[in-house]
Amino acid sequence: MTKPLTYLGPPVELPLRLDADPSPQPGCDVCGALAAERGEARAVGDMSKVSDVNVEIRQHPHAKRRVRA
Repeated sequence: MTKPLTYLGPPVELPLRLDADPSPQPGCDVCGALAAERGEARAVGDMSKVSDVNVEIRQHPHAKRRVRA
């Protein structure tokens, strides 16, 4: 009797992302607070939190400036 497979296929290899941390928008209090939170998380080694905050900073909406003619 042969031993049945206990997995569906080979493991998935995900790429390692080495993107730089996003910069907070100058003058934005929310981005500034998120950057401070990211610094605290990095200081204690919570890289999952660092990643989560990076996503929040990237997705935080900012009003687009109007260009006056």
